[in-house]
Amino acid sequence: MTAQDTSQIQTVFERQAATALRLRSSTAPERIAKIRALRDAVIAHTDDWYKAAYADFRKPAGEVDLAEILPVCVEANDAIRNLKKWMKPTHVWPTMLTLGMRSHVQYMPKGRCLIIGPFNYPVNLTLGPLVSAIAAGNTAILKPSELTPHLSAVICKVVREVFTEDEVAIFEGEADVSQALLELPFDHIFFTGSPMIGKLVMGAAAKHLASVTLELGGKSPTIIDASANLKLAASNIMWAKFANSGQTCIAPDYVFVHESVKEAWVVRCQEQLKKAYGEGLAAQQSSPHLAHMVSSRHTARVKGLLDDALAKGAKALTGGGVSENDCFIQPTLLDQVSSNARIMDEEIFGPLLPIMTYRDINEVIAHVNAGPKPLALYIYSQDSASIDKVLTQTTSGGACVNHALMQFLHGNLPFGGVNNSGIGNAHGHYGFKAFSHERGVVRTQFSFAATLFSAGEVPKLVRKAMRAAFKIL
Repeated sequence: MTAQDTSQIQTVFERQAATALRLRSSTAPERIAKIRALRDAVIAHTDDWYKAAYADFRKPAGEVDLAEILPVCVEANDAIRNLKKWMKPTHVWPTMLTLGMRSHVQYMPKGRCLIIGPFNYPVNLTLGPLVSAIAAGNTAILKPSELTPHLSAVICKVVREVFTEDEVAIFEGEADVSQALLELPFDHIFFTGSPMIGKLVMGAAAKHLASVTLELGGKSPTIIDASANLKLAASNIMWAKFANSGQTCIAPDYVFVHESVKEAWVVRCQEQLKKAYGEGLAAQQSSPHLAHMVSSRHTARVKGLLDDALAKGAKALTGGGVSENDCFIQPTLLDQVSSNARIMDEEIFGPLLPIMTYRDINEVIAHVNAGPKPLALYIYSQDSASIDKVLTQTTSGGACVNHALMQFLHGNLPFGGVNNSGIGNAHGHYGFKAFSHERGVVRTQFSFAATLFSAGEVPKLVRKAMRAAFKIL
């Protein structure tokens, strides 16, 4: 990165300061017009998204529709429909100590925001947060992933078609560009990526006391109990795990299946994989329905997890083939995985699925609670008591019962992690609030408050009332 590049970033950041002040008084119709323009541009470039996604990692067009274009459009439409309501101050009833006052929460833009997007769903996870930032009245600078250069190029094209740099700017480049951006005193940073990099982003934000939304990841567990609909659990988990070649932050990372139904469930999984992607390495490698790994480095990393697991006694029930030159790894089900295998500690982020059996659900709950809090948890069961026990005694960013991934697609739910898997929420109203400062405002209507807080001794009447009501003096 050259000194000229750094200077350009600094210039754009400084130009956005005046715009951020102006946008504090922007109206809902003004913001909606920008969001609508962004949505329309995303749709207009549909063919470009298809071509770019295939060029970057052979992502199927159907996955581009479902996981890239559609979520951005849904996010935009939700904001278009509801922004006037979201921006409206929220009335707050007075407490006993504030009788005679009117109070409300005012939603103020945070100001200049930085959005750092990931490689796995670059359109969705870069432009989706941008919708929320615009809805809340902010400026933004975007940094798309360098690992998907074709998709990043289209994102740049769309952003520059719709916005001026003093409102929304975008900078491509390697990690040094992100580092240069993180040196600046942004008011809010929205980052999607790994927990390791999330810690660095949070450290950089702390230097300026900037607020953050961190959408991270982790080892999301999946539980299949003895009462589960095995056909549903097989078809759904095979889709959720192997879409985008497993490069999904909320993908099932490992499965606990009750020993009494394991074999029947595995057979259904094998049938589903064969039906969806073909049989054998060559057929699956050429399947139009399977994405590839994003880079040779990531392919080598996931292959390393597979090799380590096999060396420590794991068995590949299906798959196991690798073509490093083509950045391809077969959808693989692993059995008898050793507890000291690396795959049981590291987030996989690839098409490998360890399978473990259990007898007592308490063993599973203890295992989940022993590790960092995951971004997602999935349970397949028809036993209400078992479902309630798992949901009550574990924690995760989100959860699904008898499905997977849908907590992300449900725009009326908060989406986010907890501790190691993330900080803050996104989507819909929650995304608007993430990019807003909730400002408490009090207006005095008449002078009762003055009797409570005038200079001098506290009135005896007030002291008696406080003793009676609160018993604190």
